[in-house]
Amino acid sequence: MVKDDDGQIGAVAGLVRSTFLVNAVYAESAREYGLTSQQGQLLCVLMPQPYGMSELGATLGLAKSSLTGLVDRTERNGLVERKPDPQDSRAVRVALTRRGDRLAKEFYVETCRRIEQLTGGLDAAERDTLAGLLGRVVLDNKVPMIFREPDEGALAER
Repeated sequence: MVKDDDGQIGAVAGLVRSTFLVNAVYAESAREYGLTSQQGQLLCVLMPQPYGMSELGATLGLAKSSLTGLVDRTERNGLVERKPDPQDSRAVRVALTRRGDRLAKEFYVETCRRIEQLTGGLDAAERDTLAGLLGRVVLDNKVPMIFREPDEGALAER
């Protein structure tokens, strides 16, 4: 519940409104890199390693048909490729191309920088408290790792 007298909002409103805020920053960053938000998520998920289609669907929360369309469009843009799965000849793994890897890294660093700026009005202790509380919410709800914690050095370079 919003309290007009002191500017405080409750946990539910705070989480929902912060989701909209982060999604808006993420979408703006994706547009500037010629990506949709979902393509940006796909590239970030694939940064550490290739994934099978079922793993990707579960991680991104997409139905098979939606995921296939996303991978098809991203593949047509030369950012990902399907490769045979070494453990299962019937399956494929989706991997970043060289171009996709470069774009993913640039997009990731820039998006992290922009999201980090959202907490610019907080001091270090407040940021630590926020991170701890959000971390608990994410872990308690078993949210898949779509976006990894940024490397501080990478953010400083930008």
